[in-house]
Amino acid sequence: MDLPARVAIFCPSLELKNKQGRLMTVNPQGYYEVRLELPDGSHTALLPIAGTALLFADANVTGEVIPELER
Repeated sequence: MDLPARVAIFCPSLELKNKQGRLMTVNPQGYYEVRLELPDGSHTALLPIAGTALLFADANVTGEVIPELER
């Protein structure tokens, strides 16, 4: 998986539902670092892995299984 990557973000604790953003990194302390485009500019957010779902915007064109992320 190449980072940064375009993602759709679902995080109920921040009321993010299908919010477009960029996954910058996966923090070993249990957070996704994402960049969100909001009306007043670009913001970085740290979202808990346990309470966040990410859907990658770019499809897997090779059909290969994506290797597991190190956590």
